[in-house]
Amino acid sequence: MAEKILVVDDEEEMRFMLREALAKRGFDAVLAHDAESALALLREGGLDLVLLDIRLPGLGGLEAIPRILEIDPQVPILMMTAQGSRELAIQAMAAGAYDFFGKPFKIDELTIVVRRALEKRSLVREVSTLSERLDTRLRFENLVGESGAMRAVLGLVGKVVATNVTVLVHGESGTGKELIAQAIHHNSRRRDRPFIKLNCVAIPEALLESELFGHEKGSFTGAIARKIGKFEQASTGTIFLDEIGDMSLATQAKILRVLQERECERVGGAETIHIDVRIIAATNKDLARAVEDGSFREDLYYRLNVFSIHLPPLRERRDDLPLLIDHFVAVSSRELHKSISGFSAEAMHLLLAYEWPGNVRELENLVQRAVVMAEADIMGPECLPPHVLTFQERPPDEPALEPGRSLDDMLEGIERKLIRAALRRTGGVQTRAARLLGLTERSLWHRIKKLAIDVGDIREGGIEE
Repeated sequence: MAEKILVVDDEEEMRFMLREALAKRGFDAVLAHDAESALALLREGGLDLVLLDIRLPGLGGLEAIPRILEIDPQVPILMMTAQGSRELAIQAMAAGAYDFFGKPFKIDELTIVVRRALEKRSLVREVSTLSERLDTRLRFENLVGESGAMRAVLGLVGKVVATNVTVLVHGESGTGKELIAQAIHHNSRRRDRPFIKLNCVAIPEALLESELFGHEKGSFTGAIARKIGKFEQASTGTIFLDEIGDMSLATQAKILRVLQERECERVGGAETIHIDVRIIAATNKDLARAVEDGSFREDLYYRLNVFSIHLPPLRERRDDLPLLIDHFVAVSSRELHKSISGFSAEAMHLLLAYEWPGNVRELENLVQRAVVMAEADIMGPECLPPHVLTFQERPPDEPALEPGRSLDDMLEGIERKLIRAALRRTGGVQTRAARLLGLTERSLWHRIKKLAIDVGDIREGGIEE
């Protein structure tokens, strides 16, 4: 559809000449003989640019600029006058005009500026739309989930956003650790500052220090220019260190110094760089166990673990599955320009029975695939991948074998389930739960803390009969 340009000029001949010239170049011109008429047309909406004469009867062009921008702050305004002067141009630009033309002008030159102004408006609109989508995606209140486990997570996020404390997010791969980190930053006082992320396992160890702290020109082979590191890029904002449990001990020591001293040096540099940055770290490893086996520094662990958030796997928040499925169906349908209502009852039964070893990420990808496959507004089993169709629920006495998870991680999951079951049965009374499990109360307390179990949430459910 052709862009609409509002031409505002008190000379009838000029208005009609511009309308014809613009029409030949693919634009749709709307005409107004004075500023008041132009403002009325703008209020109706749908206009993309204003060509405004500076000399108008009644309300002048310069005085009309702020009123135009009040109606549509993003509309470009090109000023025209038969009595052009540098002073008028400066006044017009200062008032908010995009550019200034003296009459007579060449229509081809005007067209170039019109196209450039419209491209800028289109870019501003796109950025605004993306920002709105980002706002909707990152407000932690909109993170999908109503289960007790997810409410506990969102409660912790709500408590920490207004602070500057370091946060450690832990949980299996695919549970949404990065999204939680983004939500914390987006709702914090640093929301208008940078959010810089680094996957610690995606960068070779030899280059990781340079990525984190930067380097000076000539500091090593291939260092042809100074590089600013992630910590400097995140200045006054937030840095998200994903999979921090996979860092070498040498790099861990350097991270520890940043946390303690709030300063660092670029590789090959002597200048001390002061750091004002919030750190959010994430891992799918048991860092407490890594400290015990010597693969993770104990002092760094305690520096990172100031405020801990555990993201439960999807199999432990099955109550959220229908909500998540509906959410991803809506998102994928919109992105793929399809009208999909959801899954059939048979397909939903298969989805609810599946174990989801890849957690929320696996669910999102599976739903997107199903929407691509769909040929009707209701998606049946034929839209699901073979491994979901052939999945068989385990016999009650058979433990879950989860590809990609170590035995220690699987045992931790079983331990968490047993402790939660004992706490539910005793109404959250830890002394009685410890006796039920054959543990000392102190041992149970340590396990509850390590596994990030919310006893208060369990207590609200009362004692099982």
